[in-house]
Amino acid sequence: MKHVLTVILLISTLLPLLACANPSQKYIEQADTYFMQQQWNEAISEYSKALDENPNLALAYSKRGQAYAAKEDWNASLSDLNKAIELDPKLIEAYNHRASVYHAQGQWDMAISDLDKAIELDPKLAEAFSNRGWTYASKGQLDLALADLNKAIELDPKLAEAYYNRGLVYNSRGNWDLGIADLSKAIELDPTNFTAYNDRGSAYTNIGKLDLAIADLNKAIELKPDYALAYYNRGLVYKEQEQWEPAIADFSKAIELEPDLVGIKKDLADSYGNRGYDYRLKGEWELALADFSKAIELDPYSASAYLHRGIIYNEQGQWDSALADLNKAVELAPDNPSLYHNRAYTYLSTSQFDEAIADYSKAIELDSTYASAYYNRGIAYYNNGRSDLAIADFNKAIQLSNDPDLTAAAQDRIAEIQREN
Repeated sequence: MKHVLTVILLISTLLPLLACANPSQKYIEQADTYFMQQQWNEAISEYSKALDENPNLALAYSKRGQAYAAKEDWNASLSDLNKAIELDPKLIEAYNHRASVYHAQGQWDMAISDLDKAIELDPKLAEAFSNRGWTYASKGQLDLALADLNKAIELDPKLAEAYYNRGLVYNSRGNWDLGIADLSKAIELDPTNFTAYNDRGSAYTNIGKLDLAIADLNKAIELKPDYALAYYNRGLVYKEQEQWEPAIADFSKAIELEPDLVGIKKDLADSYGNRGYDYRLKGEWELALADFSKAIELDPYSASAYLHRGIIYNEQGQWDSALADLNKAVELAPDNPSLYHNRAYTYLSTSQFDEAIADYSKAIELDSTYASAYYNRGIAYYNNGRSDLAIADFNKAIQLSNDPDLTAAAQDRIAEIQREN
């Protein structure tokens, strides 16, 4: 499965506090240290102490607002950033941080407005161009996005996040080589950027370089062992390679880490279903049944899982269970001729010939070239006392079939009927 990834806008880095005699400085310096250590509550506490010393210190409000944003406490963050801008309308970092909050909330135009202001105040602020570029990308305005990201890189050729964001824009357009080149540059500038490894791995997946994809996703997981998206993407690669055990392991880990990850349960269900299919082909019925049952538990709308579990029940002569599963499969995918064909087998095996004929006829209605459906309907007609219709269906099967075994079987059936008559 092909997969294109997105990320949220990167929160801009802390700006250094200018040395001054303000007694709040020691609290801000300590808060900055906590912030860099991702100790958000401790940072907020120290910024608050700075504000106790000086309630009009715009920079402290801006920094505390950034700390609240890191905790995804958007209301508190906006309150502080609004206050910072009210106290100092020229405080560039406050506009930049507030734009990040607006971006996280999907308020693209408000984010762009703040970044416009930051760029107006400092036309050489590469980070603001990078963030505005990614906001344009989030709105789907990719030409504007690329213009801003190009400008950011022109202003600061070592700004890793600009290459990263531009790489994602290229990927979203299917320009995989350009995307990979930019993500590689982002990794070169910041080897700890686990999201860049993840997204480059996704790009490699899209161009079929699966070994390189696995290597990148391994690195993303090494850098961040609780990164659910990387496990999910690596699971997709394993699924593409039909390596069901590692695919199931990775999808299961992703669900453990992030249960609400979009699409993950269906992919895990598909992997169980595919492994179950392999077990079925090898005649390992119990393992196959367990996998199909797990697939159905994860994705109750999987007609395929019901179909294949129903086929196993048919092969085991568990007709009631087979019929229940095949009824459900038909309910979920009423336009799939193979479902009617398999349910007809259940009816035929239990001497329900009228029902079998109806299902084979439906399969033929949906696929007029379905040779085996004609052959099996012929058997049902014969068992229902309609030899003339049976011969017609056997002849139709011979006409349509490219399978010499099926053709020979149909010829034998016709000869048998003719001998009887």
